Amino acid sequence: MIDEICQDAKQRMDKSINVMHEDFAKIRTGRASTSLLDHVTVEYYGMEVPLNQAANVATEDARTISIMPYEKTMVQKIEKAIMSADLGLNPSTAGAVIRIVFPPMTEERRKDMVKILRAEAEDARVAVRNVRRDANADFKELLKEKEITEDEQHGGEARIQKLTDEHVARIDQALTDKEQEIMTV
Repeated sequence: MIDEICQDAKQRMDKSINVMHEDFAKIRTGRASTSLLDHVTVEYYGMEVPLNQAANVATEDARTISIMPYEKTMVQKIEKAIMSADLGLNPSTAGAVIRIVFPPMTEERRKDMVKILRAEAEDARVAVRNVRRDANADFKELLKEKEITEDEQHGGEARIQKLTDEHVARIDQALTDKEQEIMTV
């Protein structure tokens, strides 16, 4: 019973961290990264498909992403999809190649990005703590129904607290790494 609650809590905490990593990947660092376009979908033969299934997406250099559609007719659709994705990117087309150039980030913009990162990390911490709260409530409910002893409840709560501490430490480490990446000129 306790093991099942702890396992469920661990899975939910891991999901919270995965969501945070996905959110971090969407944040521009001033360097070109194809992961910024992972969530962009484009209409391809009547279906919405990820951009990388309709075109070849690659980084040309540190500040440029090039997109080569598999079909010439897709250029306008891909351009439109990137614009409507609300990523703040301005694609420019040269024939069949779409290029996205990232301007160098100013110090002020870098600091704004760090604030956004810290807010995302705090959201992940709150999600992990909510999982802890739910698990502890489950332990209390089991104790109330006399399915576990008080010692088992305290042991379970200690395990959940250890899991929480580990996950918060992972969040803090990811935040530190991403901050360093953004602040590096």
